Amino acid sequence: MPKSSRHVPKGFFINPDKDTNVLPVISCTSYYAGALGLQSRTRHVQLQPSKSPTGPELAANDHSFFEDAVLHEEPAIAQFHRLDGRGVYTNDVCGICKIAKAEYRCKDCFSQEMVCSHCVVGSHAENPFHRIECWDGSSFSATTLKTLGLRIQLGHKRGKVCSSPKKAFNDDFVVLHTNGIHEVGMDFCGCTTSPLPYAQLLRSNLYPATVQNPRTAATMELLKQFQVLSFESKCSVFEFYQTLSRLTNSNGTNPQKDRYRSLLTIVREYRHLKMLKRAGRTYEPGGILGTKAGECAILCPACPQPGKNLPVGWEDTHPSKQWLYHLFLGIDANFRLKRRALRSSERQDPSLSKGWAYFVENERYQNYLTKFGNLIPQARSTCSNHSAVNSERSTQGLSVTGVGSVGCARHEFIRPHAVGDLQKGERYVNMDFLFFSSVRPTLLRSLIISYDIACQWSKNLWERMAKYPKSLHLDIGERSSYKFFVPKFHLPAHIGSCQTTFSFNLNPGVGRTDGEAPERCWAHLNPIATSTREMGPGSRRDTLDDHFGGWNWKKTTLLGASLLRKLRHASDALVTSSRTYKDMDDGLAAMTGAWRRQVEAWENDHTKPNPYEMTSKGPTQDSVRRQLAEQDKKDMDDGTAFILNDEYSASELVSVGLELEDNQRRLSTEQIRFGSNATNDQKTRLQVQANNLQRKIDNWVKAQKPYIPTATILRRNTPSPTPVHEIPLFLPSSIISQAACSERLREIEWQLRFAQAGDALNELRNQLRVRSFLYKYKDQFERGQRANTRSQGLIDRVEVKSNAATQKYRAARNALVSLSRFLTKDNWTTTYPPLHDEDIRGLVIDAKAKVGEGFRAVSWIWGSFGNGDQLLDDAGMHESVRVEWCKARARSLRWAEEVELIKEEMRRVTEFLSWESARWAAHAQALAGSTGPPELVEGRYSYALKQSRVRQDLKDYFEYLWNGNAIQSNKEASREAADEEEDYEVSEEPDNSYFSDDEL
Repeated sequence: MPKSSRHVPKGFFINPDKDTNVLPVISCTSYYAGALGLQSRTRHVQLQPSKSPTGPELAANDHSFFEDAVLHEEPAIAQFHRLDGRGVYTNDVCGICKIAKAEYRCKDCFSQEMVCSHCVVGSHAENPFHRIECWDGSSFSATTLKTLGLRIQLGHKRGKVCSSPKKAFNDDFVVLHTNGIHEVGMDFCGCTTSPLPYAQLLRSNLYPATVQNPRTAATMELLKQFQVLSFESKCSVFEFYQTLSRLTNSNGTNPQKDRYRSLLTIVREYRHLKMLKRAGRTYEPGGILGTKAGECAILCPACPQPGKNLPVGWEDTHPSKQWLYHLFLGIDANFRLKRRALRSSERQDPSLSKGWAYFVENERYQNYLTKFGNLIPQARSTCSNHSAVNSERSTQGLSVTGVGSVGCARHEFIRPHAVGDLQKGERYVNMDFLFFSSVRPTLLRSLIISYDIACQWSKNLWERMAKYPKSLHLDIGERSSYKFFVPKFHLPAHIGSCQTTFSFNLNPGVGRTDGEAPERCWAHLNPIATSTREMGPGSRRDTLDDHFGGWNWKKTTLLGASLLRKLRHASDALVTSSRTYKDMDDGLAAMTGAWRRQVEAWENDHTKPNPYEMTSKGPTQDSVRRQLAEQDKKDMDDGTAFILNDEYSASELVSVGLELEDNQRRLSTEQIRFGSNATNDQKTRLQVQANNLQRKIDNWVKAQKPYIPTATILRRNTPSPTPVHEIPLFLPSSIISQAACSERLREIEWQLRFAQAGDALNELRNQLRVRSFLYKYKDQFERGQRANTRSQGLIDRVEVKSNAATQKYRAARNALVSLSRFLTKDNWTTTYPPLHDEDIRGLVIDAKAKVGEGFRAVSWIWGSFGNGDQLLDDAGMHESVRVEWCKARARSLRWAEEVELIKEEMRRVTEFLSWESARWAAHAQALAGSTGPPELVEGRYSYALKQSRVRQDLKDYFEYLWNGNAIQSNKEASREAADEEEDYEVSEEPDNSYFSDDEL
């Protein structure tokens, strides 16, 4: 039996000395006991062929780590204790010279051998920042290499001694290294040709805190470690320094000399110089002083970059394909990246980068705000009450309330010269400057601009631009090349017209862009806010610039995997959405010609009639409540208000009553769903919900008494106790006596019930659309019992929501029937006919349909009234179906665009990396024949080639990923997914990207 097939119990391992079916298996505890000189034991077990754990075995193995941890506690601690002493090195003679007394050992060397003072100094000439311990006969205590006589000689090769060494100032020099804070004996070279002390330190991979008489330095290894650590964990310099301090001495009995401020200076300078070096500024003819705005920023390789990754003649591309070269921008503000109003000022703490990376140049920005800050009015929003537009955020105690930025809306990069501080909310004047500063340098004039308040900000953008300096003006010869959108997550907060005009889902040429890229970037960067808000203005901007650069580079290295993942997902989604659209298009072939012409006309010109909007809309509960509240206010002003309770007006009483009725239905559904087999947690949750609902009903009943006194009498006849979900509320529709309830209350309930019926139908239609999609997806892609079971569970949850909407509609209609007897309401039953079970069906056939396509009639629920025969005659029903067809078409087209756009982005990435590799290679070749110190020329040449190789390696790796994992045609991809029964799993929830915003 091969070893790989044997099954060994947890906590045991095979004795390699035997190879039989019955092997001696040694307990790990017993093995460690033997290592400690204790008695070990062996027992024989019958080995069984190993198999992958499933079911109960898998659950049991989840605890294997904790079982092993408990099993190994004592043996592991025993090994720790061995390290607290001298271990096996108990000989008093030095392990190196074999002569002197062994009193010292190094905590950082791999060997823990005891050596003498002379040998420990000699062996650490090349490792001067190791930590040394001294053995006093019973325990170890910390000492330093400086105390033992080690001197670090700079300016000479290894083993050479300077003829005139110069000690550091007062022989007091501290080096910060990854393992702690070290006091060292530092000797600078004093020869006549030696460089300055700070240069000697830099040549030895030590970064000095000052140029004159340096007394503190940090190793390059530490600075690189901190920079990467800060990118990933958002660790501050203070936290990092405290870590070094505790590594050096954690008990506080021997505090080190404070070098925190020195480390602050070192880190800030190191970040800045690294930015310039990585941008290749020293290779450019103008050098560092010739750096222009944004030239140190890391560009997005997947975005169109003229002259870098676009094909020759891209400007003359056929109009039908010009959308492939759109530049997608995302504008947003972050109000977490504040800065407190400290004593530090721009004069005391200026920025080192001067607008060379991501932040705009501050002096120019401030001068602009001084001139135009009050000149550009902030118009009130005509859309929803967006806090970004209308609200004035608190500025108390703050000099900066946040930052605004412009980024890549598809790949989440921060754009060069596109970030600026905000002083008072998200004012247009701030965001205009950032937008124009970011866009003006590019040669592209075909932009897709995403902004959560784009509907307001874009209105007078070009008029405002005309007032700004010429340096901010754009070429707007064709304004149609600038298209504005609202991110998908923010769009539902806008009014109805904005939800179509500014929708990524409904407009062509944008693929499946969601516009939420800035939010994902902020989610990664927000943890840094706790430290940057306490910084001076310049150091804060430099720190954020460094983090923006770290974020952009990380996104660059991940483009290969992310674009591949997106392409796979888009290819699968294209198959599904295309089939869904084709099914609907075939079923409505007689009408789609006119609809297609209408939607294409609107896509080209948004002033044309919008095919996605319904012109025949009924009232919603929210709109009726708002109207009733406005009427209450008017009545109070006139002195005719119907208010008999301090807490509720008449309209509020009925409105809250409908909400309580809805809560009762939901609670009843939950109790039925859990049934008698509910777990303790489920029973507890149901009881808590019932208690909360009981309290709400009790409070509402008190307010009801003066409005409907009869309800008090009726409640006396109610059996007690009554389950909370069955407590009668005695709304006006349930009072059968004409004189027992005010007609005004009945009129209020009529309005609310009429709207409630419409809301319930809308919810029912929505759930039926989702159900139809899930059935189709299940039939086409799900294979195997596990996948089908999980998919059916998802469909069942949609069914529960569908049933809830059905119950709400029927309750609303029953109330309308009752109320109509008293209010003499006529002709309403054609709008809301009875809802029978056979009426509850979708627009397309799914597993619930009981007839074939040839015999299927459209249910009346997909129109405002009538039955399936009225589809062509009734405007409301016709509009409903048209909107659904338009959305199905848009989904299919957006996924097709997404596939094509991702492939173009893949091509652009490889072209950009090739261009960057060639640029760095050209820098290296330009050094041929250069004059200057040979070691400097060699270093610059080597660095340029290294950067060239990094880009080439990335390009090769991405191409390997994409070519080795190339996606086949959509048809083949879907067939493969269907065949992989065991490997394919569906998520517990539907993938949101398959649905339009209104379906979620």
